Amino acid sequence: MVSTKSLLLAAFTTIAYAAPTKGPCKSLTPTLPSTGGDNLQGPSPAARLKKIALGHGIQNYTCSASDATPSATGALAVLYDATTVYPGLSKTALSSDAFNSLPHLLLWDRPVPLNRPSNSSYSADTTSPFPAHNDLKGLADYPSFKYAGHHFFDSTGTPMFDLDASGLKASVVKGGNVNAPKDADKGVLDTGAVAWLRLTDSKKGESKGVNLVYRVLTAGGDAEGCAVAGTGVQSVPYTAFYWFYEE
Repeated sequence: MVSTKSLLLAAFTTIAYAAPTKGPCKSLTPTLPSTGGDNLQGPSPAARLKKIALGHGIQNYTCSASDATPSATGALAVLYDATTVYPGLSKTALSSDAFNSLPHLLLWDRPVPLNRPSNSSYSADTTSPFPAHNDLKGLADYPSFKYAGHHFFDSTGTPMFDLDASGLKASVVKGGNVNAPKDADKGVLDTGAVAWLRLTDSKKGESKGVNLVYRVLTAGGDAEGCAVAGTGVQSVPYTAFYWFYEE
């Protein structure tokens, strides 16, 4: 297995940030990352950034046969608040390189933070997937990241974000996607990084304080081929940043 230390040397060379790396700046407006190629439609000028969260969990897929194409069937993730460590936002803010590396570092440094069946490496317990609310601590030399909430799909297959630590909630549908950069972290199964997403409000009336979500700086999460994974359900570890807006 490739060591965490060597993986940290693999920088996100195609990712650009329009933000200073030193010192706090109260007037700074955090800027969404760029893939260096195709990009997601950005938020409107009136949009308010409510939270930046670091997500760690699994992407789920189903294979109907060994020669089929994996079908995405949802995701589960625990979210941690990374808003204040965005470059330039506070005295504890990270440099751009350190901030950008967080999904990659978390993926390799920690196990998936879900309740898992004893006979499975990555899948989550179907009745109680989430453990007790715990902060993320001791991630290399970075500060503690407070628990922020959960990401899951509801019974109708709608993506949900329950940021219960701050009272925010989002019920969303996919409004756009672009491929992750070619040099993005391919993950612990070496399958590739899931796409970056723009997620808009589902109009179900279930969102609270958030109606636009972005999934960016993804690491891992792409499915194994059905010939490798076999028939049935497969779960693939991933990490990502989620940006939450109210428009």
